[in-house]
Amino acid sequence: MLMCPISSCLQSLIVIFVLLLVCHAAIVKTFASVTFVPKNVTVFMYDTVAVDYFISSTDNLTQCSLYSENPHIASLDKNIFIQQSNYTGSFNVTGNFLGQTVIECKETTSNKTIQGKLDVKCLRKKRTIDRIFTASTAALVAIIYINFGCVVQWSELTNLIRRPVGPTIGFFGQFVVMPLLSYAIGYALFPNDPAMRLGMFFTGVSPAGGASNIWTAILDGNIDLSILMTTISTLAAFGMMPFWLFTLGKTIFKDAQLEVPYFHISMYVFALVVPLTIGYLINRYLKKTGAFLGRILKGFSSLLITFIIIFATVTNLYLFELFSWRIVVAGMGLPWVGYMLGYIIAKLGKQPEPDILAIAIETGIQNTGIAIFLLRFALEPLHADLTTVIPVSVALMTPLPLTVIYLFKKFKQRFMTSYYKAPISSSNAAMCPRSNNESVYRETVGKHDSAVACLS
Repeated sequence: MLMCPISSCLQSLIVIFVLLLVCHAAIVKTFASVTFVPKNVTVFMYDTVAVDYFISSTDNLTQCSLYSENPHIASLDKNIFIQQSNYTGSFNVTGNFLGQTVIECKETTSNKTIQGKLDVKCLRKKRTIDRIFTASTAALVAIIYINFGCVVQWSELTNLIRRPVGPTIGFFGQFVVMPLLSYAIGYALFPNDPAMRLGMFFTGVSPAGGASNIWTAILDGNIDLSILMTTISTLAAFGMMPFWLFTLGKTIFKDAQLEVPYFHISMYVFALVVPLTIGYLINRYLKKTGAFLGRILKGFSSLLITFIIIFATVTNLYLFELFSWRIVVAGMGLPWVGYMLGYIIAKLGKQPEPDILAIAIETGIQNTGIAIFLLRFALEPLHADLTTVIPVSVALMTPLPLTVIYLFKKFKQRFMTSYYKAPISSSNAAMCPRSNNESVYRETVGKHDSAVACLS
């Protein structure tokens, strides 16, 4: 007996319709939606923002709750359990730390997530302590550059300009070695994180920092060469930074709207040249004052470096939560390898030891302030704050080997040269003249052969 084909089709349609109804019912139950107003939130650390919510398709819901995917970044002010009596309401979101998270809703019985979410970004607010640190550091650095202006031998600067072997080596290390090194380290440590690679590269293409002059003075390098290289490096940054940012920089982050902070660099040049000029005028017209400022240079430099390290650490304590082994290695790798490469290049160039020290320090130390400014300009606020951890890590790791060298020299001066410290007879004193009534031991620190010859 044959069945009617229309009847067969009708039965099939009924089966499909029933299946669609079952699926719809299941979907409605599983994917009830929640709507947030506003749809996304940006909150500063330790601030709160009010958010409204509305649950739809709730016929099949028994109870659900709102929660933050990462409470460490942003948390709700209370645990909100939603029942059929309160499908609408509000809550506060509190920013706890830098980052991005979401607020979602889930059924408490089945633990299934309900459709709809609230994107939350937590940013860092500009704090009073940041302004105090910036202002105090700028003032102290300006004062120490006045001291530099008092001790710089301007005739020696002229000679260095006429025979620019040292400055040329320093320029090569600063604007060829360091950008390529930062590019390589960035790719090695952050292959899947272009923002961190950009932070690394921005640090590498920045000019030398003023700390290089301070450390050169502390470690008895050639201060004249160091200051000349810093000046050349800062001026060259007007051309070299655009060159690197629009070549290798584009390969890291093609969509970044990069713009070189010419005004920021100009202000740095101004802050470098003006105090040096004041120091020069003091040394020329107020010789006693200039001599005094020259004598306290090393001690004042040591105090300034200590102040910056401690204050910077305290100010940026929150960033240590973002530190990972990769960020620590990046912070160490750029300046430390830079020191070694600068030393090797200067050594191959057959430079005197004080010049080698100045070139190595100048190569390894970067102006991380300019790198941070670039990041804040090129990236949106959240990524800029997160990526800032790279130049901050570099700034914190930069002085460590220099501090070790300084402490070793102090230890060597205090204990290892005690063998050469002996009473000086009148005959020996006549054979070894000295000025300002200073002891031979003090005059010949770090020059053991001369000390032995003088004291024997």
